[in-house]
Amino acid sequence: MSFESSRLDTASEKTCERLLIVRLSAMGDVIHTLPAVQAVREAFPQAHIGWLVEERWAEFLCAPGAARRGQRSSSRPLVDEVHTVNLKAWGKSLFSIPTLQRVATVWNDVRDARYEAVVDLQGAMRSAALARWSGARVVYGAAEPRESPASLWYTRRVVAGGRHVIEQNLSVASAVLHHVPGQRSLGSLPVEFPRDPEAEARIGRQLAELQADDFAILNPGAGWGAKRWPAERFGEVARGLAGQGLRSILNYGPGEEELVRAAEAASGGTAQAMSCTVTELIALTRRARLFVGGDTGPLHLAAALRVPVVGIYGPTDPARNGPYGTRCIVLRSAESVTSHARRAEADEGLVGIGSEEVVAAAQELLERPQRLKPSS
Repeated sequence: MSFESSRLDTASEKTCERLLIVRLSAMGDVIHTLPAVQAVREAFPQAHIGWLVEERWAEFLCAPGAARRGQRSSSRPLVDEVHTVNLKAWGKSLFSIPTLQRVATVWNDVRDARYEAVVDLQGAMRSAALARWSGARVVYGAAEPRESPASLWYTRRVVAGGRHVIEQNLSVASAVLHHVPGQRSLGSLPVEFPRDPEAEARIGRQLAELQADDFAILNPGAGWGAKRWPAERFGEVARGLAGQGLRSILNYGPGEEELVRAAEAASGGTAQAMSCTVTELIALTRRARLFVGGDTGPLHLAAALRVPVVGIYGPTDPARNGPYGTRCIVLRSAESVTSHARRAEADEGLVGIGSEEVVAAAQELLERPQRLKPSS
């Protein structure tokens, strides 16, 4: 593997006319990457910025049915081009003709875009390899990525600073912004999400049917068992919020039907389950007055949209993965030990957090003066 000279790296930093972001998944991680890309867009408003992402998360960048390349609009406000992969599905039939054709199409599109630089903000071997294979001369990545061998693919290794993952992403992006005089503080701008009029209308109709003009989103699900607060307690929280005149919407995704049924039953009719597409969830969250949930993608979406958040944390560290950039209260037991082990059993410290504590935190946030939220 060869590395380009520092002279070429410096030239690409100064121009940065065509830049590719690589962050494939997952939901929360894609959302955590958006502020860094927003900062790059602010610094280089005329640059052609592309993003390589897993197909299932493309709606955070481009509304369904909208063109995935070309002039930016409210349907695709941040990037000029969205490239998608479906690595899991491709892996099941890697050598089939349809899969090979799809891989070739995606990769031809990436290389035809002639990106001058790539920023890998995933730090995995697969993302680093894809970044290098893009054909760009310069590949930025963290000096200590999540998977250590990934750094072998980078031509520019950046020492990531900050404790929160958003700050770390911003610090890697700052290497691209290094030569821009008078740039604004990184992360100071609200993140722009796509707007889809049809999804906005659907959510509006559903909320009208539920008579939920003023509502909180409660999210019982999480990536693995150790991060899941008991589902029945979300129902108890819904009862407490109802006493304050606030209706609760229980958000859930595939495989979380049992959790949401338990929460709904415990709510005594004060909460309503609602399953959304990514685009519908963006539209729903924009309208919410409050979000309650654990360390999961929908919580980070709410934070990015500046919705007040009550975070219920167990094994993951809120200093690194907590709600960022919004008014929030994070509840975490001193008994919880930081770990990313994907255990099925709920964290003991997490289970020790009572529903009355969550309702009290929600009430405190609701009583604080409401700041004007951005229209992103």
